[in-house]
Amino acid sequence: MTHTKLTFALNDLAGQHHSFPSGRTSLICFVKEDCETCNTAAPVLEAFHRAYGSKVEVILIAQSGAQNAVFAQRHDLSMPVLDDTACKAAFDWDIESVPSVFWLDANGDSRTHFEGFIRTDWEALAADLSAETALPAAQVDWASLPAWRPGCGSKHLDPSVFDRLTAEAENSPIRARRIEVASSDDVAEFMFDQGFSDGLPLVPPTPERVMRMLSGTRRDSQEVVATVAPNMGEATIEKIAINAVMAGCKPEYLPVVIAAVEAICTDEFNIHGVTATTMGAAPVMVVNGPIREKIGMNMKLGALGAGNRANATIGRAVRLVVRNIGGASAGGVERSTLGNPMKFTMCFAEYEERAGWPALHVERGFQPEDSVVTVFAMTGGPVHIVDQTSREPDQIAESLGLGLEGVFSPKMKNLPVDALLVVCPEHVDTLMRAGLYSKERLRARIQEVTAVPTAESRSDDTLAAPAGSKAAATVSKFASTDFIHIVVAGSEAGKFSSAFHGWVSGANGSLSVSKKIDLG
Repeated sequence: MTHTKLTFALNDLAGQHHSFPSGRTSLICFVKEDCETCNTAAPVLEAFHRAYGSKVEVILIAQSGAQNAVFAQRHDLSMPVLDDTACKAAFDWDIESVPSVFWLDANGDSRTHFEGFIRTDWEALAADLSAETALPAAQVDWASLPAWRPGCGSKHLDPSVFDRLTAEAENSPIRARRIEVASSDDVAEFMFDQGFSDGLPLVPPTPERVMRMLSGTRRDSQEVVATVAPNMGEATIEKIAINAVMAGCKPEYLPVVIAAVEAICTDEFNIHGVTATTMGAAPVMVVNGPIREKIGMNMKLGALGAGNRANATIGRAVRLVVRNIGGASAGGVERSTLGNPMKFTMCFAEYEERAGWPALHVERGFQPEDSVVTVFAMTGGPVHIVDQTSREPDQIAESLGLGLEGVFSPKMKNLPVDALLVVCPEHVDTLMRAGLYSKERLRARIQEVTAVPTAESRSDDTLAAPAGSKAAATVSKFASTDFIHIVVAGSEAGKFSSAFHGWVSGANGSLSVSKKIDLG
């Protein structure tokens, strides 16, 4: 490649800006701190700067981040040392190895270019610079220098850096490092071997598939959506899209996955604790609003089970993000005693039209026309609550309440723990038989039927009351009705509701979080 009319705009170690061409004759050398040959060349370049710097601008372009200052101090450099840690200048100039030296005229046209350290090339350059500037030769002990020493590969040639720079140059939204799979390798087995999988086969995230997935959102592919614990990996839109491809999502599902990732990565939800607890907690996702039907989510027959692509793959994509971006894999930070099938996926839509109640997202402050995902940290479920005989609202409410006795343990009362109650349509019909049976009334009934006299409860049955509080006459299952969350889902036939049992709530555990889905 012939280097003509090349440019850069970089800051030096003092933060001063430099650009090229500068209108001066320039001697520019690309280096990196850990290259032995660059360390051989640096004192020579400094000698050139001292000898010819009044007429030739001598500049080092260094690729080593914080080590650039170490390099400059090691050789007592007075010439400008510019920071090219991002390697964009090296990429633009097509550097193959360092040191890479360019002598360029005032217009930016290349007069001399060589790489590595061949002593005769450097001596010839010194003679040319002396003749050009009419200045005395630089003071260099040439005899002490090696006759030949090869250079080192430029840092930008590392695949992870080169792929990103190529994508930027092509204005491609795909910047993640590409992994080459040998033609003789089985791609599915390769992804298992690399630890990308949750134990089930993955869809290979080819560039074409990732591009199609990114078409599901207008957000910039390099926007950082969240920092994912425990490894604090940056979840960009692109990286979320890659995991959505592997999970089997369609592009139109991507906004839901993004919103769910935003929700679980909040401090309130505490995905680190949810992942690490030995109780086996996992995110449960409930989707509300017009997005449900737009992407074909299931809220009716079999809503909590298999068979619907949107439900299954959205939940799985979020779990893969936690695994592949956050680094939470079983046996590492993931320390669940028994595990939990919800760690594969658990996502469903609320059948919000089926009850007279406000939908979950409306209860939580959103407008009915908003599309919203709500995440709960749950350790168990769905657990069926069966009542095929009750005909009165309070009877069904009693059954639902007694069905929640098993949260943590039937012995434990006054729990500051979330429960997610999924009421089936036939049970809703019975509740509404005499008119509106509000969610508030249902929550109160649950507390009523689970209450026992405080005097009869054993010390290990009840969590400690707050300091200074008076003992109540009875103690119920939950510390407050605020911990009882209610949604509707399921088919029209079958008197089977279900419940999810929560993890620890509050500052030491997890709070449910809702996020509006960005459909723009």
